[in-house]
Parts: sequence; structure tokens; C-alpha cells
Amino acid sequence: MTAGIRVHDLAKSYDARPVFRGLSLDVVPGEFVALLGPSGAGKTTLLRCMTRSLDADRGQIWLAGHAMHELRNAALAAARRDVGFVFQQFNLVQRRSALENALAGRLASVPLWRILSGHYPRGDLRAAEQALARVGLRDRAQMRADRLSGGQQQRVAIARALVQGSKVLLADEPVASLDPRAARDVLGILRSIAHDDGLAVLCSLHQHDLAAEYADRVVAIDDLLRPVGRQS
Repeated sequence: MTAGIRVHDLAKSYDARPVFRGLSLDVVPGEFVALLGPSGAGKTTLLRCMTRSLDADRGQIWLAGHAMHELRNAALAAARRDVGFVFQQFNLVQRRSALENALAGRLASVPLWRILSGHYPRGDLRAAEQALARVGLRDRAQMRADRLSGGQQQRVAIARALVQGSKVLLADEPVASLDPRAARDVLGILRSIAHDDGLAVLCSLHQHDLAAEYADRVVAIDDLLRPVGRQS
């Protein structure tokens, strides 16, 4: 199946109230797609269903060649290693350095003793350093996350996804809390990851102007969904 992102005939309800039904979407490798819609339109619900952190009522989901809808337990956990996720609120450990937060992308593949002792393999350290350089934070590697600006913290979160070795990247309103300049920096990085690294990138946004400026393709959530009520 596709090495990018494919969703077919997806449906999700809360308390018997449909959020969406019959939803289908494709993002090919190397493409940066903006999922556009207001807050509460169902974008977050869709992304959570795609990673199986929330189960859909029906439908099929393929991410990086994995049939996510068929997987359980260890197989699902293994598939998720190929899926990077960038959150609106960064999800960094504030008392840890930018480098340590980027290294968190290796947690699933590094022995526990190395994590607890801070002795990561040299290859992992190089990967984290390169990822921080890629997002323009080479000189902030040793700075604690709580000393960084919001835009810099989001760039660390993107570096973490790169260190993870993600094959597709999902971003849930990654610039909603950023100022315009920082937002453009983040979206420019996401676009370059799609174009230069060949990843399929799906990014939810509510800003029409930014979606039009940075995305290869804009998909309006209201064109995909038939919501009854609003869910986040």
C-alpha cells in the first residue's frame, strides 16, 4: 500500500453523534498538505484516529505502508515509530535541553539504561545535532526548553520527529500559538521536510493565508466531513 498517507471511508462518532463519516484523503510522499478548518471542526479527531490513539468507528488508514486499522499491540507500536507527530503545545520536557528533547525521538529504540544514564549512542547524538541544525537551532542545543521561545520549542519538536526517523509526518495546529514570523519559520521547515526528504506531511491549520502560502495542496475539512455538531 502507499508509502504516504491514505484514509478511506473513515467514520467517527461521539455518544452516537457523528463527527465525520465517509472521509477519504490521500497525501503522497513529498507532498505538504494543509488540512484547513476552524477550531472544533474535527481536525484533531481525524489525526488521532489516523495514529490509532483514538479508534474510528469504521474505515481504513494507511501510514507509511502500514495498515493502521488492522494493527494491535506490539505491531501498532512498531508502526507508530514511522509516524512523526508534531503537537500544538510542543510536548517537550521543559527542564531538559533542546538536544535531550530531540533525542527523545530515539526512546523506542534505545535501551533503558542509556536513557537513564544519558549515554546515548554516538550515532543518535549526531542525528540529534544534525536535526537541530536542520531546524536552525545548532547554537541552542544545550539550552533548556523552558529558555526557548515558542517558535524555537516547536522547531525542537520537529527535530525530535526527524530523529525518530519518521516516514510520514502529522502536525496538529503546530503554529496556532506562535507569532506570525515564528509560524512562517515552522511551516517553511515542514514544507522543506516534505520536498527535500520526500515525506508525506499533513498539517492541520485554521489560518487560510498560511495554508495558501505554504501548502502544495489545501484540503478544507468541511469539504471532507459531514459533521453533526463540533468536536475538537
